[in-house]
Amino acid sequence: MRTGRAPGPLLDLATLAAAIAAAAVVVSAALELGRGHWGAALVALPLLVAVLVAALVSYRRLVVPAAVAVGLMVAAIATGGLVAWLDRAWGVGIHVAAAGGALAASLVTLAVSFRGEALPLGPWRDYVTLTKPRIMSLLLITGAGGMFVGAGGWPGALELATMLLGLALACGGASALNHVIDRDIDRLMGPRTAARPVASGRVPAPRALEFGLVLSALSFALLASTVNVLTAILALVGNLFYVVVYTGYLKRSTDQNIVIGGAAGAVPPLVGYAAATGSLALPALWLFLIVFLWTPPHFWALALMIKEHYAAANVPMLPGTRGDAETTRQILFYSLGLVAFTLVVGIWLGPLYTLAAAVLGAYFVLLARRLRADASKRNAVVLFHYSLAYLALLFVAAAIDPLLV
Repeated sequence: MRTGRAPGPLLDLATLAAAIAAAAVVVSAALELGRGHWGAALVALPLLVAVLVAALVSYRRLVVPAAVAVGLMVAAIATGGLVAWLDRAWGVGIHVAAAGGALAASLVTLAVSFRGEALPLGPWRDYVTLTKPRIMSLLLITGAGGMFVGAGGWPGALELATMLLGLALACGGASALNHVIDRDIDRLMGPRTAARPVASGRVPAPRALEFGLVLSALSFALLASTVNVLTAILALVGNLFYVVVYTGYLKRSTDQNIVIGGAAGAVPPLVGYAAATGSLALPALWLFLIVFLWTPPHFWALALMIKEHYAAANVPMLPGTRGDAETTRQILFYSLGLVAFTLVVGIWLGPLYTLAAAVLGAYFVLLARRLRADASKRNAVVLFHYSLAYLALLFVAAAIDPLLV
């Protein structure tokens, strides 16, 4: 009798961890541990959701027990919030019963997961590649900048490290899921992308899917249980926007993909700010908009560099749909808007930041004007690489500025 594919060890560990967290929910409810009780629930739920999504995509026989586990955990969280409005004994009884049911369903899911044919895992180095470390490093810098601005100075070593770890997990999870969704066009965009772990077949797509889902779930669990729920939600929103909206739809449907999709890459400063303050305010919005305005000239410079690759995969990028002249015009337009905006918000972000914005921005506009005059690949390469340094240095300046007060 054929039982299909078996989940990998990472998904099995996620299922086991969810069961342990569900057991902690039951025990902590009985002991009235309060914060630890809700922390356990915030760990269990995202892990169970990750298992359910993987089941829906790759392991159909796990769908029913995984869905039951998620439903009962949601019911446990909902009834826990209503205990104060219900008869206490009756409400607590329903709450604990739902959590116990989620524990049982997660254990059933784990038992069923061992049936089937095991796929290879692939080299461990490829899993590092799936997280896109170079992109992640820039996102972590902007997230740290947001946290320093929110804290008005040094946010604390443990607090900063926790936020960065949670953000890294979210970014790495989203990047891994991007590899899974884009594996078809990666094979068409030249030898560099064709050699990526999933596109090349070194890492089976179900294994990369599990990896991305578990990292995303761990991000939410960590941030929600140790930082605050708003920070966890923002990281999740950025993750979902990048994976579902940008990668799943915009990238293949419109040459404005990166303009709208840039919102995903602009979320890390919000994550950092919320981690420091537990809320959002105007400075957080300014940091978000800086990254949002920076994204089009940065990625359109890349699009000019590899426009033949995008065309081969039928990805509608601006150089292929409207030509080099219009692309360089848009790059200059967005560059001017970006630099002007960074200078205006210096009122909120401080004098050192404003000085850095002026100096860095002047060279950014110079390179954009040079590209407008000569849309050569060399000029596109120079602008692309400078734009990376520009954003990193600008956010470093924003982080240092409050330390000098």
